[in-house]
Amino acid sequence: MPRPRAAVPDAWPQADMRRLLLIGPALALLLLAALYAAPLFTDWTARRDQLAELASARIGRPVTLHGPVRLRLLPHPVVEAQGVTLGDAGDGLGFSASSLRLRVDGGALLLGRIAPREVAIVGAELRLPWPPVEAAVLPGSLSTLTAQLVDSRLIIGGVRLEGVQARLIAGDPTQGTRAEGRFAWGGLEWRFEAGVGRPGYDGITPVELTLAMGNASFQARGVLTLDGTVEGSLEASGPDLALLVPGPPGPFRARGRVTVTTDLLAADDLNLDIGGSPARGALTLRLSPTPRLDAALLASRIDLDPWLAALRARPTALPVGLDLSAEAASFRGVALRRLRAAVFREGAAEGGRLTFSDVSATLPGGTRVEMNGATAGERLEAGLHFSGSDLRGTVDALGIGTDWLAPGRLRQGEGRARLVLEPGSVAVPELSATLDGTRISGAGVLRFGARPALGLGLTLDSLELEGWLRPGLDWPTASRLLGGIDANLRLAAERARWRGAVLERASLDAALENGRLTLRRLAGQVAGGDLSASGTALLGPTPRLSDAVVEFAAPNARALSGLLPGTWPDGTRLATEAVTLRATGGGAPDAMSIQAGAEWGDARLEAAGTLDLPGRRGNGTLTLRHPGAPRLLSDALGITPGEPIGQGSLSFIAAFSAGPQGVAAERFDLVLGTLRANGQLALALDAARPRLTGRLAAETVTLPPLSWRAREPLPVAALRALDADLALSIARLEPDDRPVLRDLRGRLRLSAGILAVEEAEATLDGGAARGGLRLDASGETPRMGLSGSLRNVTINAPLLGLPLDLSAGEAEGELRLEASGSSPAALLATLSGEAALTVRRGMLAGIDAAAAGRAAEAGDEPALRRALAEGSTGFDSLSLRASLAAGRATLREGRATGEGVALTLGGELDIARAALDLTATQKPPDPVPEVGIRLTGPAAQPRRVPELSAWLRWRAER
Repeated sequence: MPRPRAAVPDAWPQADMRRLLLIGPALALLLLAALYAAPLFTDWTARRDQLAELASARIGRPVTLHGPVRLRLLPHPVVEAQGVTLGDAGDGLGFSASSLRLRVDGGALLLGRIAPREVAIVGAELRLPWPPVEAAVLPGSLSTLTAQLVDSRLIIGGVRLEGVQARLIAGDPTQGTRAEGRFAWGGLEWRFEAGVGRPGYDGITPVELTLAMGNASFQARGVLTLDGTVEGSLEASGPDLALLVPGPPGPFRARGRVTVTTDLLAADDLNLDIGGSPARGALTLRLSPTPRLDAALLASRIDLDPWLAALRARPTALPVGLDLSAEAASFRGVALRRLRAAVFREGAAEGGRLTFSDVSATLPGGTRVEMNGATAGERLEAGLHFSGSDLRGTVDALGIGTDWLAPGRLRQGEGRARLVLEPGSVAVPELSATLDGTRISGAGVLRFGARPALGLGLTLDSLELEGWLRPGLDWPTASRLLGGIDANLRLAAERARWRGAVLERASLDAALENGRLTLRRLAGQVAGGDLSASGTALLGPTPRLSDAVVEFAAPNARALSGLLPGTWPDGTRLATEAVTLRATGGGAPDAMSIQAGAEWGDARLEAAGTLDLPGRRGNGTLTLRHPGAPRLLSDALGITPGEPIGQGSLSFIAAFSAGPQGVAAERFDLVLGTLRANGQLALALDAARPRLTGRLAAETVTLPPLSWRAREPLPVAALRALDADLALSIARLEPDDRPVLRDLRGRLRLSAGILAVEEAEATLDGGAARGGLRLDASGETPRMGLSGSLRNVTINAPLLGLPLDLSAGEAEGELRLEASGSSPAALLATLSGEAALTVRRGMLAGIDAAAAGRAAEAGDEPALRRALAEGSTGFDSLSLRASLAAGRATLREGRATGEGVALTLGGELDIARAALDLTATQKPPDPVPEVGIRLTGPAAQPRRVPELSAWLRWRAER
């Protein structure tokens, strides 16, 4: 049988165990809560003195608390007191702070004691003396200083460091003072470590400083001498120089000496490597009287763009001065040589103004520039001086195209200007320069954008208007260049020259806007008169002109004659008359409408037509009027036309066309006094010599008297100036004291100095006259040839004007003459050829042959002498034949027959000397001998000698 189990006491009930587990932590929480809450109910403000003593002991200088005191337990116990003053402990470091934080021991605080573990000064403004000479003999009160600065400001000399978070540790007398932490300066956050050692036996105190900003670092080591100067060395490096100073981005390294005096920190003899480019330089931080940073850089090559961009864009707390020198540099892609520049940037508080002084460089093309100026915000205003012998190369290098200029333009120049650069614009308020020998002054502005706009006002001493555009520049290219910009241009020049014409006191006011060129006014004085022009042109592949007006007015035409070829109208009365001109036009270049009017004295000229400028063609109408044609010819040409044109007005109306090949008057009508003419003429200019062709018809033409014995040279040189082929027709030709020719028709040809009148036909007193004339002026001595014939011509007036002359009859004849010479007298002296004349039923004046025959037969001597000296001889037939040589005509045959007439003529006529030796012999019926008369001497009044010797002997014999 089983054994009974022994009895055991009962275990704790499970419910009691659960209660114990809940009550234990609760009691612990209550205890902790009591311990936490107990300090909160303590009046800490009443314990300010105790806290001040603790802080003084910890910091090492008198501390006074003025404000309330609070306790904060989490995350760790901190006692914070407001209104703190830290007294001067004999080291000149007295300052105030917004609050004082004491981190205390939590266990001691529970026991009612305050045991500070850390002291933090919040919102302090600490002014440290500079230079730190006193550090060489640190007071004992500072020898145990250990504190933290939180959100404070540190002022060292004139340098203000904001947001200082630092820990300051002053060791025992054998150690120095060290500080580490971070601060904000120049908009950047810096980390630092600094140390000032204890002075040695020689009084020299070692110092060191390490600064870091990002991956950039700065280290300086040196010694502090008894006179307050720090001397040592420095090293700096970093991935981006632009983060530290206003400079180009990129890695850098620097090594050199550092010197710190009372009022400045200087780093000189620096060996630099900036972006892989070696350089030398110096850096100076001036602390008094106002802080300023100065840098000097000497490099073999430098890129200015990042330096200037950094100086302009990056704000700096201190004023910055930069001195740059480089043998080669670049600015916006432009290569510079021998650069020297000093730049000063004011601090951010003063607006960041940039000042440029002693800036000089040599631009491409050898142009030397010097500049001084300053910025105001985004505005740069500077004074500029430039000089060079190849300005064109410089302008091309700056990106301003000059390919539209002629090669010889924009070469040498020198000048001064005031330059204003603003975002989107470049202005030159003042300019004084000499370009290619021309003095220029004025102002201008260029505004950039989608359509650049140029405003320019210039005054020049002289302006050459020719030779500016490069050869071969076509209109589409020029229009495209002009169409891309807007411009407002005002020019004034003392003298402007174009193709020999000089425009005095010239002024130009023009505008270019959205492809529309407006010439508001072009004015000046040319050829002694006032010239003005205005108009508008629409640019494009096919430009269009509108409202174009040209006006000219002069009190006389003396100076105007200098613009005309030759010497006309110099020395004429017309040159003293007033001249006015007005022309208007508009339209496309290939169909431009032109209207013009001019007044010159009493002459009025009107023209209207259409021009084709690309084709250099035009057509229209021309009208010239003057109230007195003889007076106009006298005033204009200095000639007195007299009877050839008579009295009357001048009217010339023509429809013309012109082009590169020549000029043509499709129809013209001329009224010149009593002369009426019309026709069609064309002047071709496309051959070696101009060629005049067409037809010319006149109603009545009166030939002026011709002095055949004149010795002045004939104007034959004009015959070599052009060629001609004209069909001539004259209804009535009136030679001087000669029979009138009617319905004259012929052809005038002129070629290479040879003038020929061919196929000439005319009606002469009921008969017909034909002939031709040839004048060869191609050689040194002109040669003339004349041929003609008469058929059934009625003679009703003295024919030759000689003592024996034909006064009536029906004539037929032939004529062939040749001569050479430069004057009419020379032509007469060399005249040669043959002439033949047959007259029927005519009358010979100067002798009565029939009466002489009857008187001789009757033996009546007085009657015979009268018949030989006067009267007229009627004949049935007369034939004459003469030969000419050396200006003398020899009558080889001369016979007249009729009722009671048997007349024989003979002898010579000296045409050149107007002398004659002629005989006229009448043969009475047999056995009566011949009787006659001899005429000798001057042709106008010859000596008449009767030849009666045979007749007198015969009569005596009877």
